[in-house]
Amino acid sequence: MGFIRRQEEKMAARLIQWHLQQQSRAPLPPDQLSAKAVLLVDEAHRVARKRGKNLMTIMRELVADIMKK
Repeated sequence: MGFIRRQEEKMAARLIQWHLQQQSRAPLPPDQLSAKAVLLVDEAHRVARKRGKNLMTIMRELVADIMKK
Protein backbone atom coordinates (compact mmCIF):
# COMPACT_ATOMS: atom_id res chain seq x y z
CA MET A 1 0.00 0.00 0.00
CA GLY A 2 1.36 3.36 -0.99
CA PHE A 3 1.85 6.52 1.00
CA ILE A 4 -1.00 8.39 -0.69
CA ARG A 5 -3.43 5.53 -0.13
CA ARG A 6 -2.59 5.44 3.59
CA GLN A 7 -3.13 9.20 3.80
CA GLU A 8 -6.50 8.87 2.06
CA GLU A 9 -7.55 6.19 4.53
CA LYS A 10 -6.47 8.33 7.50
CA MET A 11 -8.39 11.28 6.08
CA ALA A 12 -11.46 9.08 5.55
CA ALA A 13 -11.24 7.82 9.15
CA ARG A 14 -11.09 11.40 10.45
CA LEU A 15 -14.03 12.33 8.25
CA ILE A 16 -16.06 9.40 9.60
CA GLN A 17 -15.16 10.31 13.20
CA TRP A 18 -16.13 13.94 12.60
CA HIS A 19 -19.44 12.92 11.08
CA LEU A 20 -20.21 10.66 14.07
CA GLN A 21 -19.43 13.53 16.45
CA GLN A 22 -21.75 15.83 14.53
CA GLN A 23 -24.55 13.29 14.95
CA SER A 24 -23.72 12.83 18.67
CA ARG A 25 -23.08 9.13 18.11
CA ALA A 26 -20.55 6.93 19.88
CA PRO A 27 -17.15 6.60 18.21
CA LEU A 28 -16.35 3.38 16.40
CA PRO A 29 -13.69 0.97 17.66
CA PRO A 30 -10.39 1.38 15.77
CA ASP A 31 -10.75 -1.85 13.78
CA GLN A 32 -14.27 -0.95 12.57
CA LEU A 33 -13.19 2.60 11.81
CA SER A 34 -10.26 1.36 9.75
CA ALA A 35 -12.45 -1.11 7.84
CA LYS A 36 -15.03 1.59 7.04
CA ALA A 37 -12.27 3.96 5.95
CA VAL A 38 -10.84 1.36 3.55
CA LEU A 39 -14.29 0.71 2.08
CA LEU A 40 -14.92 4.44 1.79
CA VAL A 41 -11.67 5.08 -0.09
CA ASP A 42 -12.27 2.10 -2.39
CA GLU A 43 -15.76 3.32 -3.23
CA ALA A 44 -14.57 6.92 -3.68
CA HIS A 45 -11.90 5.78 -6.15
CA ARG A 46 -14.46 3.74 -8.06
CA VAL A 47 -16.86 6.67 -8.28
CA ALA A 48 -14.07 9.11 -9.19
CA ARG A 49 -13.03 6.91 -12.11
CA LYS A 50 -16.63 6.71 -13.27
CA ARG A 51 -17.64 10.35 -12.80
CA GLY A 52 -14.34 12.20 -12.92
CA LYS A 53 -15.13 14.18 -9.75
CA ASN A 54 -12.90 15.35 -6.92
CA LEU A 55 -12.06 12.50 -4.52
CA MET A 56 -12.64 14.56 -1.36
CA THR A 57 -16.11 15.64 -2.51
CA ILE A 58 -17.02 12.04 -3.26
CA MET A 59 -15.78 10.85 0.14
CA ARG A 60 -17.88 13.49 1.92
CA GLU A 61 -20.97 12.36 0.00
CA LEU A 62 -20.26 8.70 0.76
CA VAL A 63 -19.76 9.32 4.49
CA ALA A 64 -23.09 11.12 4.64
CA ASP A 65 -24.76 8.18 2.87
CA ILE A 66 -23.08 5.58 5.11
CA MET A 67 -24.06 7.37 8.30
CA LYS A 68 -27.72 7.60 7.22
CA LYS A 69 -27.98 3.79 7.18
